Amino acid sequence: MNNKIIPILTGIILIILIITGCLSENKQKTYVSHATKISYQITYGYSINCSGEGDITILYDCDIPNLLKGSTQIVKYLNNEYQLKKIASYNDVLSWNITSSKCTDYRLGLTADVIAESFIVSDLNGGNALKIEEIKTIYPDLINQYCKTQSNETTRFIDLTNDKIINIAQELYEKAESDNAFIVSKEIFKWLKENTTYKTHIYSNNVQTAPHTLEKCTGDCDDLSYLFISVCRAVSLPSRLIRGFLVEKSYAIPHAWVEVYVGGDVGNNGWMPVECAGTAIGNNKIQTEIHQNFGLESANHLRLFVDDGSNESLIESQKGISYSADSSLVIETPSSIIQVHNYKELESYELHVDEYNIRSYI
Repeated sequence: MNNKIIPILTGIILIILIITGCLSENKQKTYVSHATKISYQITYGYSINCSGEGDITILYDCDIPNLLKGSTQIVKYLNNEYQLKKIASYNDVLSWNITSSKCTDYRLGLTADVIAESFIVSDLNGGNALKIEEIKTIYPDLINQYCKTQSNETTRFIDLTNDKIINIAQELYEKAESDNAFIVSKEIFKWLKENTTYKTHIYSNNVQTAPHTLEKCTGDCDDLSYLFISVCRAVSLPSRLIRGFLVEKSYAIPHAWVEVYVGGDVGNNGWMPVECAGTAIGNNKIQTEIHQNFGLESANHLRLFVDDGSNESLIESQKGISYSADSSLVIETPSSIIQVHNYKELESYELHVDEYNIRSYI
């Protein structure tokens, strides 16, 4: 899931995540109608071609899609030599471990039919969310699992050892003037939007560490998500990375976003989605970001991977396809397969935020 299509990503973030709103006299806010329920067929995976004589070994774990609201069904496997397994605690995958002397075009992956609906947390005041101290007391296992540094073999990406991140987190906690997990996480989200800018990597696909993103004040979806998670965890807000696709009418792109645990009956069993890579335009940009990207997961998000807080999970989330082969073989660089067909908008609504800060589709 490391592949990034820079021009498309910029466009899709602007198209899907950013909708200019109109403020009415009674302080309600309504955003223009957009698709809130869609259906489509998606094919994804990798293709690797070899020629010559000799042995090749290919390893690839293909995440099975899932949704917060909607349904998915696999209708085709691109190669039937897979095994079903679970990785990083929560994620069902099709796993290929192929060793062969047959040189051909190997296509590994799946095709799925998807019906997806937007998922929304209605109350922007934090009603029913737990206090952070309550989360610590009631769910110590979540704190242990999702409030720590995460790294691969060489690099800390989610970093709770950085003094600047720790200090910023404490300042934001005090600024929130509340121990409500929703309110504190919203204050951190506001800070992220005020102090960073979404920007793709033009010359590199390497993911930035949280301190690096903090220093540059720019980053792509992975970078901004890692920074947001780091600040949340520094004030004992359990948070985790989600990987998947943003899906449009004729294409999809790899994407990353976040879930924060605020407890109660909020969101998905206490977990609330947060889109860190939005780029609002027009007046009241921060308010627009909160309304459209905080506690809302649009129908265009397709989930593939949920982090379990471990270093092993972070490493798995950054993997693609890998191979080894005899030196006599000619191997083309593996290419990703991402295709969208039969995209349909099934429902379309305006996003409405009333004078009581309650959000709904109308």
